Amino acid sequence: MNPPVTIISLTEAGALLGRRLQQLLAEDGGQPELLCNPKPFAATVQQRFQAGHRLLLVCASGIAMRTLAPVLQDKYNDPAVLLLDEQGRFVVPLLSGHEGGANHWGSEVAAKLGAELVITTARPYLNPHYVAGMGCERHCPETVLRGLLEQCLTQAGLELNQLSAISSIDIKADEVGLITLAQSLGLPYLTWRADQLHPVEDQLSTKSDYVFKTVGVYGVAESAALVSAGHITGSPAELMLPKQKNKQATCAIARSYGEEHSEKK
Repeated sequence: MNPPVTIISLTEAGALLGRRLQQLLAEDGGQPELLCNPKPFAATVQQRFQAGHRLLLVCASGIAMRTLAPVLQDKYNDPAVLLLDEQGRFVVPLLSGHEGGANHWGSEVAAKLGAELVITTARPYLNPHYVAGMGCERHCPETVLRGLLEQCLTQAGLELNQLSAISSIDIKADEVGLITLAQSLGLPYLTWRADQLHPVEDQLSTKSDYVFKTVGVYGVAESAALVSAGHITGSPAELMLPKQKNKQATCAIARSYGEEHSEKK
């Protein structure tokens, strides 16, 4: 069972991010506590830390370090601490990156926010994993899909054998052309519900109101690629090739670094 989580901010702007984090983490079954500019600040942070709470601090790094310095023990006993800026653009594992799990937890939080994970600890060599996200008209032929996919791979400087998966939205789970394409390449075909694709919305290169009204997301190909790549490694993904399209289909490629930990299915 994971230790409890406390989110602490110093400003109202930070509290807005804190409330968003609280809601996102609650979706996983947790009940994080949110404290906005608690009094006394240092004593409150130190008390939660010494009680073993994992901390999400929305404040300057200097404030965080000066506050926690008196109660630090070692990397084997200190709970994980993540530092975030008020805009939620960056997630920095501040303490207990490896042993305390802050690096992995930070990757999960960054993925939920669509933020950039900033790892400062030494990391083992990580392999890139590439996923092609695809959308298409109903009954689009496999030949059309494969042609677009190969065109995108060429643009990205990749080969077919470098792909880890083909992905799309769940309403395309029965799309024969996409299923057959994945099977012919020996790749898993991953599909996602619209609510599972929403966390990467801020990373999309373009947003289509028409697509949103039709399927509930602003872009199928890019969203599916990003979520699938992150799912495969457990780390945040980045858009390597933005959405490309022909008359019947769309395709985008995302990349994530890490060791593959999810089962191909």
